Amino acid sequence: MATDLLRLSLSPRPSLCYTYAIKLHYNGVPFSFLRRPVGRCRRNSTRTVVNSLETRTLSTESPFDSTKRRGDSTVLLDVSGMMCGGCVARVKSILSSDERVESAVVNMLTETAAVKLKAEVVAESEEIMRNAAESLAMKLTECGFEAKRRASGLGLAENVNKWKEMVKKKEELLVKSRNRVAFAWTLVALCCGSHASHILHSIGIHVAHGSFWELLHNSYVKGGFAMVALFGPGRDLLFDGLRAFKNGAPNMNSLVGFGSIAAFLISAVSLLNPGLEWDASFFDEPVMLLGFVLLGRSLEERARIRASSDMNELLSLISTQSRLVITSSESDPSADSVLCSDAICVEVPTDDIRVGDSVLVLPGETIPIDGKVLAGRSVVDESMLTGESLPVFKEQGFTVSSGTINWDGPLRIEASSTGSNSTISKIVRMVEEAQGHEAPIQRLADAIAGPFVYSVMTLSAATFAFWYYIGSHIFPDVLLNDISGPDGNPLVLSLKLSVDVLVVSCPCALGLATPTAILVGTSLGAKQGLLIRGGDVLERLSSIDYVALDKTGTLTKGKPAVSSIASFDYEESEILKIAAAVEKTATHPIAKAIVNEAESLNINIPVTRGQLSEPGFGTLAEVDGRLVAVGSLDWVNERFQRRTHITDLTRLEHAVKHQLSSGKLPINYSNTVVYVGREGEGIIGAIAISDNLRHDAESTVSWLQQKGIKTLLLSGDREEAAASIAMTVGIDKENINSSLTPQQKLSVISTLQSEGHRVAMVGDGINDAPSLAQADVGIALQIEAQENAASSAASIILLGNKLSQVVEALDLAQATMAKVYQNLSWAVAYNVVAIPVAAGVLLPHYDIAMTPSLSGGLMAMSSIFVVTNSLLLQLHGFEKKRRQT
Repeated sequence: MATDLLRLSLSPRPSLCYTYAIKLHYNGVPFSFLRRPVGRCRRNSTRTVVNSLETRTLSTESPFDSTKRRGDSTVLLDVSGMMCGGCVARVKSILSSDERVESAVVNMLTETAAVKLKAEVVAESEEIMRNAAESLAMKLTECGFEAKRRASGLGLAENVNKWKEMVKKKEELLVKSRNRVAFAWTLVALCCGSHASHILHSIGIHVAHGSFWELLHNSYVKGGFAMVALFGPGRDLLFDGLRAFKNGAPNMNSLVGFGSIAAFLISAVSLLNPGLEWDASFFDEPVMLLGFVLLGRSLEERARIRASSDMNELLSLISTQSRLVITSSESDPSADSVLCSDAICVEVPTDDIRVGDSVLVLPGETIPIDGKVLAGRSVVDESMLTGESLPVFKEQGFTVSSGTINWDGPLRIEASSTGSNSTISKIVRMVEEAQGHEAPIQRLADAIAGPFVYSVMTLSAATFAFWYYIGSHIFPDVLLNDISGPDGNPLVLSLKLSVDVLVVSCPCALGLATPTAILVGTSLGAKQGLLIRGGDVLERLSSIDYVALDKTGTLTKGKPAVSSIASFDYEESEILKIAAAVEKTATHPIAKAIVNEAESLNINIPVTRGQLSEPGFGTLAEVDGRLVAVGSLDWVNERFQRRTHITDLTRLEHAVKHQLSSGKLPINYSNTVVYVGREGEGIIGAIAISDNLRHDAESTVSWLQQKGIKTLLLSGDREEAAASIAMTVGIDKENINSSLTPQQKLSVISTLQSEGHRVAMVGDGINDAPSLAQADVGIALQIEAQENAASSAASIILLGNKLSQVVEALDLAQATMAKVYQNLSWAVAYNVVAIPVAAGVLLPHYDIAMTPSLSGGLMAMSSIFVVTNSLLLQLHGFEKKRRQT
């Protein structure tokens, strides 16, 4: 009997449906058997598999395909010239106003704009999409923000060089900034020399005499110093502020520029026109103001570079050169020696390495590619993946990842993935993308920062008008304050207070509050082996109150082994042989256990045809001309017309359990039974699979519960196995959900979300992908550095493959969001308090007023506080290391 056609109609998430209509030919006569619908079918999804293994998909989409295609409609722009939150809001407004743009995210720290284009633009052609990106970049450039489309498809070396060039450019700008600060503070020292002489005289020290000191007292000389300060170190700041105002996007530089220019012009008019009797010569104010602002900018820029130091450390793990090992055709490539006598080593760019090539890595070098050790023995530092400081032993057959460091001996490695597809490259790319995703709370800061500058300029004008026309008459005593000048001039008072309002306000602190903390948090996570896909993920994770856990591969080690085989009519080897044939290409840990057992017994595994997997149920394939199903009891029993009697099934299950009870298995193991059925016979055997608990499973569940986070188990396994594991780790009986399909797992999470709960899902396999995508935060354990459906659908990937990293991720999210809230609270509180004080609220009753130079210093310190507070998040990493030691 031969199977000529196998037709299946599959319905993707959220309505899973599997209908099998199998047409067979026997002696030329066609007949059919077995039609098993499960759930509600949808007609628009049909997959046809013919016996030649050709697959035609009419309309189907996996639950995680949308995740993979998420970035297809997004273009990246490199945008420079953003100084504060107002600039960010302006850039976002320019991009969002374009009819081709669906949404935009702007990051000032990384100078990046991620623009998601509308579907109709993407659907037209790649060239249309590219032209749209160029057009948007040109529009930003015309508005004063130099922008260009980020080149895609660059090789590994080009990407590393691009980042290094950006870092080098920032460091060069920092050197120029230091030079400007030195120049500006030299002018401050000269301009304020007269004040120093007065102070010295007042304390009885009479040393500041002579023509030089008299020259410093000269108002024209002070005016010259002020002009040099404005057009020297302050030139770029002033011109940028004026240009931004002209383009309709005033920023922090605009406020400082207007304050400095106003102070200089009033002083110049007063000096050159003594007949006006303004007596408003205070040239030292713009000099001191620019000195404080430039000093603050320099310190802030230095702190920003430190904030991105973790990314620089990640990039240092990318090796752009590799030693390619070339041997003659006669040599055995799998020989135990690291280098054959006729082997040649050639140093080539890592981009030129292909899958299957052999690469030599010497002690002390970074491993450039992912692969398998062919020869050599060494220990490897994998702390960048796992966060563990202890090195890991490697020898022939072990897998290694790019970015890890070889310590002891030389290794010859066969490449399995290279270049931009290597582990370290994906880590860097995902961290960059994560830092371009804004947290929802950032939108609040952007909404405030956008109109902030206009509001401050309005308040400044109102302050001038009030004190000049009203305040100085209602409160005449304020003219006795030093801020009013030696003669108590209302014009001087009004002008200085209005300049104070312009200068003391700080939109920078608002703009920096969230992105600096997100930048440090995501980079720190990457160093700890946590790949986080954005600031929005951190914000959602910090408020999680439910964590759903898969069983196999999540609470258990995911490395199960066959513990027993039972069958009444066949040898155990026969059952294992046909089961291994069906599971040969499957990736589930249970499938791997069956195949590994067959290979360890040197069983010859037959070739299969038309293999199909139904996640959460089992696998079906044609073996030696007959269909064979391996999976759960009900699923396998329902695949065929001939059903196994319930009595026989009970006897078979008892036989497997008897073999298990007679063996010596550890207490903390999970036992799963899969059944094997064959066309025309029904169920013919059962295989028991045992899997040990992860050593950190119980402690992880305990920590989550101590934090008030409820845990629940979502398993596709039978109730007995799920309950045993749940009891061991401490999950309450009412929170155990067993025998679930992927759709049912998703439904459990949806139900919790509809009740107002925030749910995180932790899983590792393809059957977990729908749940990971549905959860508020999906967390995937990455096994052996392989990317799979789970990691594609997840928001966080645990590179160390340790369940305890869930705890670390929650800790990091809460610490990061705490810094965000601290920064925002400071930024808002600072402006709420500082602006009224600068406007003179305390002047009438407490005789307290700011000077423009003091306002400039406070403004600079506000931004520095926000960035420095975010940098303190790095102590979270040090605290983690301390706990480990």
